[in-house]
Amino acid sequence: MVVPPSAHVPDGPPDAPPTRVRGISRDDLLAAALRLLGPHRSVSSLSLREVAREAGIAPNSFYRHFRDIDELAVALIDLAGQSLRRIVGAARRRATSGEGIVRGSVEAFFEQVRADDKLLHVLLREGTVGSDAFKQAVDRELSFFEDELRADLIRLAARKRGVVHEPALASKAITRLAFAMGASAMDSPADRDPELIEQLIEMVRMILIGARVPV
Repeated sequence: MVVPPSAHVPDGPPDAPPTRVRGISRDDLLAAALRLLGPHRSVSSLSLREVAREAGIAPNSFYRHFRDIDELAVALIDLAGQSLRRIVGAARRRATSGEGIVRGSVEAFFEQVRADDKLLHVLLREGTVGSDAFKQAVDRELSFFEDELRADLIRLAARKRGVVHEPALASKAITRLAFAMGASAMDSPADRDPELIEQLIEMVRMILIGARVPV
């Protein structure tokens, strides 16, 4: 049977779901993955089919943007690092003294931990439970924090005409400590935050004091 040119040919059966007009973007897939995450659900536990279903696409369409679920997870970790660096960087810039920078940065960090920031939770969790690719991505993000903090330590010491002993090691110690405390805080009740914040501030001060006095 030949269908006349003017005849309407339906796209599918009457009960078929409407066809998406707009294509799925890379950001749509990242957002779909974030929606699937929760307090007890890490990126490493997601499957490609789950993310595709949440985004409303066929699994094969996933490959237009990512090679596999690992590549998507690494992209989420990169986004998390960029987001947190902006927030903590803004807190550092608002502070007018070294003491203010420590407290402002720690408080801004804990605010994000409690803000249901799934991106930050990805960054804090995947470094301990994810694959080697995830751990390497988290380590890369931590190194960015360390580089920025190292520059701050040198700048603050110069302002007081002092010298920081091994600023790279000091910045690494502070960064790794903060992230370990943040990961622990996610599994603790929020009413413990003031105590944890003061503990972290005191520990950072101890590192900074030690960095000023070579032993």
